[in-house]
Amino acid sequence: MSERNFSGPTGKERAPSCPGPNHALLVSTNSRLRPRCARRPVRDVWQSIGSIRGGTRAEMQLGTGSSVIRGARSATRLPRVRLSTCSDCLRAASLDVRIPQSRALFHSGRPRPSAWAAAVSVAGNIVSNAITRAGKSDLPTIDPLRIVAKEMKFLTGNIRKLLGSGHPSLDRAAKYYTQAEGKHVRPLIVLLMSRATSLCPKAPQRQQATLQASAAIDTSISPLSVLSDFNPSAAAENEPVSADPDILPSQRRLAEITELIHTASLLHDDVIDHSVARRGSPSANLEFGNKMAVLAGDFLLGRASVALARLRHAEVIELLATVIANLVEGEFMQLKNTARDETNPQWSEETLTYYLQKTYLKTASLISKSCRASALLGGADAQTVDAAYLYGKNLGLAFQLVDDLLDYTRSEKELGKPAGADLELGLATAPLLFAWKTMPELGALVGRKFANDGDVSRARDLVMQSDGIQQTRALAEDYAEKAITAISSFPDSEAKDGLIEMAVKTLQRKK
Repeated sequence: MSERNFSGPTGKERAPSCPGPNHALLVSTNSRLRPRCARRPVRDVWQSIGSIRGGTRAEMQLGTGSSVIRGARSATRLPRVRLSTCSDCLRAASLDVRIPQSRALFHSGRPRPSAWAAAVSVAGNIVSNAITRAGKSDLPTIDPLRIVAKEMKFLTGNIRKLLGSGHPSLDRAAKYYTQAEGKHVRPLIVLLMSRATSLCPKAPQRQQATLQASAAIDTSISPLSVLSDFNPSAAAENEPVSADPDILPSQRRLAEITELIHTASLLHDDVIDHSVARRGSPSANLEFGNKMAVLAGDFLLGRASVALARLRHAEVIELLATVIANLVEGEFMQLKNTARDETNPQWSEETLTYYLQKTYLKTASLISKSCRASALLGGADAQTVDAAYLYGKNLGLAFQLVDDLLDYTRSEKELGKPAGADLELGLATAPLLFAWKTMPELGALVGRKFANDGDVSRARDLVMQSDGIQQTRALAEDYAEKAITAISSFPDSEAKDGLIEMAVKTLQRKK
């Protein structure tokens, strides 16, 4: 994670001074305190914050950017020793071997400033301010959705306009999942990335392509009479009046395209997996039948492709077209739990590698490539474009790892879809793969895809007895940390904070 230098106390606050020989200056005995945030992984950030407020997460911001004080927990636990010229304070100080005695303790005059004293003063103020802020119940938290609320408000409406069809049944099936209360995580990430990268260096050669892409997103390339387009995607009158100038029209359209592709994949997945529920409602295949659900998914991909072509940006078109191919490749990989289809496979590192490759294709590809496309549409330079891709890739992997974990730890009511479905479908996900490493008997169950009576419950019991859940969470935390590190060079902004918060919230989500 990125770290920030602090050159002095925040605001007008200063370390208290001792007004007389009978008063004391409270100084932390933690000799490791320094005016620089300790580098700690994401997994410790919310654990540290939670410990300050008895397990409740509190936000501690020290300015723009991700400026969380990670050393607050240790600072609150350590005892404090009085340092002054009085005999009681000197006696107490002499009992703590971590504080070396110096002549300054016995000097009755005003102490001379030193580098160490300045460092302690700065660190003490930082920790004190952070703890004080964490204790405030009215402290606002970072809400990524609020940052791009105007754009998100029009998202569903614009998507439904893109999906207009002259056939009533197809129109209803295609729009079915847009009626439900979805998380809209992918378009939210695209919009945040668009705004965050607007402050990054630009590539001059991309500026003209960016202007062209934004100016013609609602204009067909072929004549409408040839296309027979019942519903040209011209929704300019529905754009927010005071739209964010940092987000281009082409980037807003990209967010809509991303959600279309994701929704199409849900329609197809539910048919393949024989799902009966989605987002707390009957699945589309249960509502309309398998044939109509498949056709509706195909229709969404067709509409997404038309909108994508009208962006008139060759690399962006290539990226999102590759995503559609990746989704199919990932689905084919999921037909097997291991690279080699064996009856009684043995655990190996290759098994986990195969799982992560499949996870990238099915989940992380869409997030990573849409983040990269967002930066490209904004005219960002090569370094920014690569950073956007890495953020999306690592966030996508973390997201799916948590999703696989929740399948073991949450109920159907909490998830809004069947719980424990992975094992029922014969799928070995991260929690089971980690458990398999220490419990070889899982190999036979994996080989026959938990098809025998009692296999599912036995596999679940073995996973819960192992540290598979903990290792899966640890791996998700590592990927979330990599996502945050990827955008550490972005200029400080509210949108960057939102992207960082998305990585943290990914680890905390319950469904």
